[in-house]
This record gives sequence, structure tokens and C-alpha cells, in this order.
Amino acid sequence: MPQRPVPQSKITHADTPNETGRAASLAPTPPAVDGANMSFSLTVNGRSHTLSLDPRTTLLDALREHLHLTGTKKGCDHGQCGACTVHVNGRRVNSCLCFAAACDGDTVTTIEGIGEVEAMHPLQAAFVECDGYQCGYCTAGQLMSAVALLDEPIGTSDEDVREAMSGNLCRCGAYQNIVTAIQTVRASKPSAK
Repeated sequence: MPQRPVPQSKITHADTPNETGRAASLAPTPPAVDGANMSFSLTVNGRSHTLSLDPRTTLLDALREHLHLTGTKKGCDHGQCGACTVHVNGRRVNSCLCFAAACDGDTVTTIEGIGEVEAMHPLQAAFVECDGYQCGYCTAGQLMSAVALLDEPIGTSDEDVREAMSGNLCRCGAYQNIVTAIQTVRASKPSAK
């Protein structure tokens, strides 16, 4: 297969010929060519979508930039803050760390899919009641993690909840109110211990 020429502005030291005239063997792989998109399907909040995107597009960027679901926030973009938490096939994931195309055929739930103003999810109502938010930037990710936590096998103590929510940061420090909101909903569940 013939090698594509590297644009002059992208040539690095590794791309220049070495003293024997051969191209350096460690030359970086050129990025995907424009138009080399991948097609895949997702079901997001109950609606089917077929997308054709660059295979390097994260699930977060697909949701925000292509499906215009902006409730999921881009915080650190490194999987450290949890602001981008969504559910993929019922499990919580940091959408900034997932390639959208890798979720082909999957069911994704975002904050827009768990409740509405007229019919809030019990955790949304508890966050309001317990003041589990301050600036609100992390709230969507906190709620998505908390909703998933309701079905996860964790202990009953506040410390157990803190540990299960440790992947979600709140710069405003509303942690105790978030734990109180979660524990309020857990206590009202029939299966709660």
C-alpha cells in the first residue's frame, strides 16, 4: 500500500530521513483522513439514533455536539471528575472515556432521560429537598451516579455511599447534602435494608 505524503506542516523530527536516507521507523501514524467516519447506532433516552462520526469521537462529544443533549457536562475530560457520567446498558460510565462508536447498539441514558420537571426522579426531588447542589455543574453526573447506585450492592452507611460516589467531585463541597439525598431515597425503597 503506498504511503500518503505527510503535509509539510505536520513533519516532525521522526518523519525526516535519517543519515542513511531511510525514513525513521518510528514515524507517527497520520490521523484519520477526513470523511473516514464510522456509522453506528445508539438508543439514547429511548430514541434510536444512527450516527456517522470520526471513530475518535467520545460518547460525551457525540451526546453534546451531535445529539445536542447538553445536560451531560464536560468537566475534566480525563475521567477524574464524574461530571460526564451517563448510563450505558444500565451501568454508570464516564462518557469522556468511551468512544461513541464502541457503544454501537447500546442503550444510553443521560440526565435528560431520568425525569422531567413535572415528573422528577425521586433522587432529583431529594437533591432539591436536601440542597444537594450548589453551582449545579456536577449535579447531572452526581445524579446519574446516584441513580445507578440505587441498584448496586453497597452497604447501608453514609460511608458506603461516600465510597460509591467517590468518582464524582463537587467543587462547591455539597457532599453531605448529596449523601443525605441519596440516603433519603434509599430509605424509602422497599428493598432498602
